[in-house]
Amino acid sequence: MHGIIKKFPGVLALGGVDLEVRAGEVHCLLGQNGAGKSTLIKVLSAAYQPDGGTIVWDGGTVSLTTPVAAMGLGISTIYQELDLVADLTVAENIFLGHEVSRGGFSRRSHANAQARALLERLGHGEISPTRPVGTLSPAAQQVVSMARALSHRTRLLILDEPSAVLDQEEVRNLFRVIRNLTAEGVAVIYISHRLEEIRQIGDRITVLKDGRTVATGLQVEDTPTQDLIQLMTGRSIEYVFPPRRPADDFGDPVLEVRGLSVSGVFSTVDLTVHAGEIVGLAGLVGAGRSEILEAIYGARRPSTGTVSVAGRRLRSGAVAASVRAGVGLCPEERKSQGLLLDHPVFHNITVSTLARFSRGGFLNGAAERAEAEQLTTALDVRPAGVNRPVRNLSGGNQQKVVLARWLMRECRVLLLDEPTRGVDVGARTEIYTLIRSLADKGVAIVVVSSEIEEVLGLADRVLTVREGVVVHEAPATELDESRVLDLVMEGSVA
Repeated sequence: MHGIIKKFPGVLALGGVDLEVRAGEVHCLLGQNGAGKSTLIKVLSAAYQPDGGTIVWDGGTVSLTTPVAAMGLGISTIYQELDLVADLTVAENIFLGHEVSRGGFSRRSHANAQARALLERLGHGEISPTRPVGTLSPAAQQVVSMARALSHRTRLLILDEPSAVLDQEEVRNLFRVIRNLTAEGVAVIYISHRLEEIRQIGDRITVLKDGRTVATGLQVEDTPTQDLIQLMTGRSIEYVFPPRRPADDFGDPVLEVRGLSVSGVFSTVDLTVHAGEIVGLAGLVGAGRSEILEAIYGARRPSTGTVSVAGRRLRSGAVAASVRAGVGLCPEERKSQGLLLDHPVFHNITVSTLARFSRGGFLNGAAERAEAEQLTTALDVRPAGVNRPVRNLSGGNQQKVVLARWLMRECRVLLLDEPTRGVDVGARTEIYTLIRSLADKGVAIVVVSSEIEEVLGLADRVLTVREGVVVHEAPATELDESRVLDLVMEGSVA
């Protein structure tokens, strides 16, 4: 891949990426969340069409117009979120889309035999081809996904965070399978945040940062972990954060979380946030950060633990009770989880405060619009006008609308999950200033961000979460990016 460019509205996701993968090697693709790794492999698998650059396969330039075209060349991708059909059998999933048939009729016995051969090739002959996939463990489901990839005569296998759902023994077996495949000449692109895995399975490394290649073709054995972390943390964008207030200016504890757990997701989280304080949660995608916020908010019922606001214990798993207590959540996926896209701006702002505008069972639309107009003016939401559909706003202005909703509610606790995802640099600074101004007014704020620079620059105190466990807590001023990356990736930096 040479000079690959991919643009989305308002975002340059890939700004000229280069990647070379050789037959029979495991090529590790590294980078922080948002570096462009997922976009790059979606271009390679033809889920996205590039806006520039070339892809060369076997020495000739190719145009991969559809995923079917990519699979026809032997390019198979196994995404972190497996795309299996739970109610179909193992064999039916393996041959889904290219069924074993004759004369228009399925040949089930032949499909089962071929599926069994593929599973045995992967060292998992114990998995029955006739078993429904939904009854298998996550590790076994991943094996089925690999078998499906091999059913296409794969020459290049892309694995996106394949060890995320595996225990240590299952990871060892995964590595054994990968080594068997590379011994047969199959090329593997391996994406992982776990640097210790790169040492065990990788041959060469390419590092992405901010949608660009910052290093490629690095030999694993010749590249120290500290050098990899330095490459991943090198920045091309400067962030402007508002000044922090002294820690002794914080007020009394507002949010208190004790022993909060959700089985299989995160465990025993203790967290106190004072009035005026911003606490950041740093960690990788899948570490449990978003789920912690959801459990605090009541959108996810915890298996153990308590959440209290201003000394009053909240009923677990009850969003309405949390909102009444003054807790607001700006979710990670604002378009699917936080906004009514086809509704006007004013309705998105007033949706959590409708009782204020209700008289005799009827809403006072004029009052809704008037109060929403005041907030959008104060937050400089552009373009002006609260009657336009929120879908038509940019990402940064959509995020301001979600924040305006909780400003109208006058929250005591604000939970922010990826508050600047998809937001341009200028709007980021505005949102940072708004968040700090809310803290200065006494709001207790918890921020989740995949960008370590953002967490360190915005928060007063940082909790580092790894695989569902808080492994470190410190004032943000005592941390740097290398230290946080080392904590979340279990690297070797002292």
